[in-house]
Amino acid sequence: MDNRFRVPKNQSLVKLAKELRKNMTPEEKKLWYQYLRTYPIKFYRQKVIGHYICDFYCPTIRLVIELDGKQHYNEEDAAYDRERTAFLESYHITVIRYYDGLVRKQFGEVCEDIDRIVKELIWKRSK
Repeated sequence: MDNRFRVPKNQSLVKLAKELRKNMTPEEKKLWYQYLRTYPIKFYRQKVIGHYICDFYCPTIRLVIELDGKQHYNEEDAAYDRERTAFLESYHITVIRYYDGLVRKQFGEVCEDIDRIVKELIWKRSK
């Protein structure tokens, strides 16, 4: 892999990431246990990337999936999310976000969207 895009890891967040894996939100559990855990390409839960913990990460295609609750929709948290996304994108990582209510109410559509994006990224990376 090109070292210019090697993703840093803040070791001080590893313990917190393990705790977050044990205490996933209901929406994270649903997406993980009913879809991503057995997806043909490996995803990781609560992955430390830089000084952030990402909900789900697939290193093969450099994809982060974030599930956002209501707290992400105020200006302060939205600004933090933009900063976080910019950091991840600087390492050529694609970030997609879903409102957690969408996971609850339209789970099949979320899974179809993830699958479509994964396939697009595989195709782009193969060129």
